[in-house]
Amino acid sequence: MKKIREVLRLRYDRRATVHDIASACVLSTSTVHEYLYRSEAAQLTWPLPDEISDEDLERRLFPARLRKGEQERPLPDFAKIRAELTRKGMTLLLLWKEYRREHPDGYGYSRLAEFYKEWEKNADPRMLQHHQAGEKLFVDFAGLKAKVADPGTGEVREFPVFVSAMGSSQMVFARACAGEDRRSWLEAHVLAFEFYGALPMVLVPDNLKSGVTKPDYYDPVLNQEYAELARFYELTVLPARVRRPRDKAKVENAVQQVERWVLMPLRERVFFDLSELNEAIAQLVGELNDRLMKGPNASRAELFAQEDLPAMRPLPSERYAYAERRTAKIAPDYHIEIEGHKYSVPYRFIGKKVDVRIAFQTVEVFDGTTKIASHPRSSSRRGFTTEASHMPEKHANAKWTPERLIRWAESFGPQTVRFAQRVLDSKEHEEHGFRTILGVLRLSKTYPESRIEAACARANAIGALQYGNVRSILDKNLDQAALPMEAAPMPSHGNVRGADYYRQEEGPCVN
Repeated sequence: MKKIREVLRLRYDRRATVHDIASACVLSTSTVHEYLYRSEAAQLTWPLPDEISDEDLERRLFPARLRKGEQERPLPDFAKIRAELTRKGMTLLLLWKEYRREHPDGYGYSRLAEFYKEWEKNADPRMLQHHQAGEKLFVDFAGLKAKVADPGTGEVREFPVFVSAMGSSQMVFARACAGEDRRSWLEAHVLAFEFYGALPMVLVPDNLKSGVTKPDYYDPVLNQEYAELARFYELTVLPARVRRPRDKAKVENAVQQVERWVLMPLRERVFFDLSELNEAIAQLVGELNDRLMKGPNASRAELFAQEDLPAMRPLPSERYAYAERRTAKIAPDYHIEIEGHKYSVPYRFIGKKVDVRIAFQTVEVFDGTTKIASHPRSSSRRGFTTEASHMPEKHANAKWTPERLIRWAESFGPQTVRFAQRVLDSKEHEEHGFRTILGVLRLSKTYPESRIEAACARANAIGALQYGNVRSILDKNLDQAALPMEAAPMPSHGNVRGADYYRQEEGPCVN
């Protein structure tokens, strides 16, 4: 429409020739002639009235064309037809039948379909893709980031902004996140579902690593956490194709709207925490959703309430809780270590690699798809959580035993044996000390056994019974320094008086 306006301006305001107009507007002369002919037929001159929008200009210059001998008949409201087609199960044939009941002399089905397609080409660009009501939610991170200042230092940090948009109504949600990691990505999804108050059938993300491990048009691979969220909410995830922005045009448009009408107006404001920033984002997003859109002549919020929400599924009674996934190898003490704390598994799995699901309150261990252990998550970064049923009935059934460790320590020397025995004695269950002893003995891959014996001697002298203590002694060459002096026992002698000699009953002081 901009070129048509420019053609009219150059012709009626500047009196330019057709050839000059064609050169200036990069059009063929035949196209310029057609525009001028149509403007004359529509009785349009320059300047155009202010109330004529691009849609009005398009409608006046290019009315629905009638075939030769065809009489003009009433046409339905195509914008209303488009809204109806977003409803699940609705077809153009059914809408045509309703139109013919109201207008018995109206157009036939095939002719009405032609009129609708021609109208659709010149309508709002958002109508180029058809989405069933409540079916798809498009999700992505915005290109621009929001800024938050540290109140103590004044340092300004940038935070990514998660954006989602419904396919039919384009209802927008936006929120600043702590990062673009998996946890932030999934928690933003949960907040988006709660914002809409219902669930779509399909999620359409980009191929970012927080959600998709292996992008592929036919068989994309989701990471475990994202797949778990989809199972929890019973959603289908269909990642957009790589370098195919039209696959997620809805969220691309939503990102543009959020950057233009939310992030840009906030660029000069100073925020000191994420919650304050998100309050401001939520307010501007609400204004964006309430703004009237020209194409459908309704706001996003109105279309969402009319089209999407009735077709969406209710939220589950429980809220999804983020859980991290890791792989761990079961140590000889039949424990795995998570954030410094050790959790037991059945001893028969010693040496195997297992999958660990770390939730806010629990730690679960899986061998393939079979859960083999579950523990309350400990806030301590030290110590053990051991279930009695995971312990071997006889140490002979286990790969490592205290006797076997002591025999290995004997090959290093008496100080190494003493260190190993003290570690075993200090634990509630002897198995809890296996990892420390094995770690010290396996230092022989890096250091001579004589140095490990000397390091254990120093560790025994100062009461340092951790693997890290022995490793530090070796790294700093303290094993080659003189041992600290230990207090020797007092010799037995008649002239040496003990402490009991000085312990007297209280009485008057004698000068």
